[in-house]
Amino acid sequence: MSPQTSGYLRIVRASAWYDLVVTAGFATPWTYVLVHRALSSLGTFPPTDTIQILYANLMGSVVVVWALLRLFRTLPLHGLYDGIARVLFATWQTYALTQGATKLLVLFLVFEVSFGLVQLLPWLTDAVRARARTQPVRPSAR
Repeated sequence: MSPQTSGYLRIVRASAWYDLVVTAGFATPWTYVLVHRALSSLGTFPPTDTIQILYANLMGSVVVVWALLRLFRTLPLHGLYDGIARVLFATWQTYALTQGATKLLVLFLVFEVSFGLVQLLPWLTDAVRARARTQPVRPSAR
């Protein structure tokens, strides 16, 4: 699948919907307290403090805005950038897991890696094909 196809744009929008659903609750202090309470019932979470809430709200706000952009102005390039961001998120989630974070994080890691792969692989495939087309044909060594 090429990044220029409608199927690819559907994947970009699907990843945006996922982000919106998963992170909207992090965008305000009031909703984050509810999300924290719900997640704490599933695993061990540290108690909330002002700085933790601030960073959760910053992350939630930025991801919500990014998701809305991908929903209302979907472009192939948004899939590339989102794929790169997911590599970063997956890296930090993996780091957190190695440092003892709740295993519940694995569920989110699976989505980050999955959406990252399906958004980046078409770009990588196109780049490899373009490079192969521009490579000069070498004569065989006979």
